[in-house]
Amino acid sequence: MTRPLIGLSSYREQARWGVWETSADLLPSDYALAIEAAGGTPVLLPPSLPYDDAAAAVVARLDGLVITGGADVQPDRYGEPAHEKTVVWHEQRDAWELALLDAADQRGLPTLGVCRGMQVMAVHAGGSLEQHVPDVVEHEGHNPGGDAYGDIQVRIEPGSRLAGILGEAPIVACHHHQSVSKHPGFTGVAWAADGLLEAIEAPGERLVVGVQWHPEVTDERGLFRALVEAAL
Repeated sequence: MTRPLIGLSSYREQARWGVWETSADLLPSDYALAIEAAGGTPVLLPPSLPYDDAAAAVVARLDGLVITGGADVQPDRYGEPAHEKTVVWHEQRDAWELALLDAADQRGLPTLGVCRGMQVMAVHAGGSLEQHVPDVVEHEGHNPGGDAYGDIQVRIEPGSRLAGILGEAPIVACHHHQSVSKHPGFTGVAWAADGLLEAIEAPGERLVVGVQWHPEVTDERGLFRALVEAAL
């Protein structure tokens, strides 16, 4: 069986390894390992100019797309001033991932958004974000700090595509201080006990799902299997 090519958007950061300290295009290996385990072949997608043309060229060669986690989306992208806690964003990554989503829509490519990826999907659709989750839920459980993940139980809407993939109420690994507020064209399909939106999906046959948690860091591979199956 052919292993479908799954594109993973990636970071461009200052990094250090061996004797080198320089700008690097990188991504935690958990994403690639999750795609491999699900039966796909991962392909890293660093920001590439000109964004629209490069995205169209890349997507034409892919079978599926993952918009990965990372820094905040620039608030200008959804027409709001920056919250005092919104302090790190990367304009080139925002532009690149929005161009990838444009190209994926045009081609009808199966698409999964992870954490920041869900937020980028909402902004791409004309939505907006809650810039600091503790202002909304009054606790830090969704982002315990450092490199830790919060264990959050989510309620999934019965009958949704996501429920068909994951079941009813999984415990998921969260690390986010922002969340989706408005998501035109998408349906909210999962919520934490505190009411915070944790997943969205688009109607129709094409798989387009965003989750606020990090399935790549757990043993649960249902979302990645569903993406690979849709890519096939």
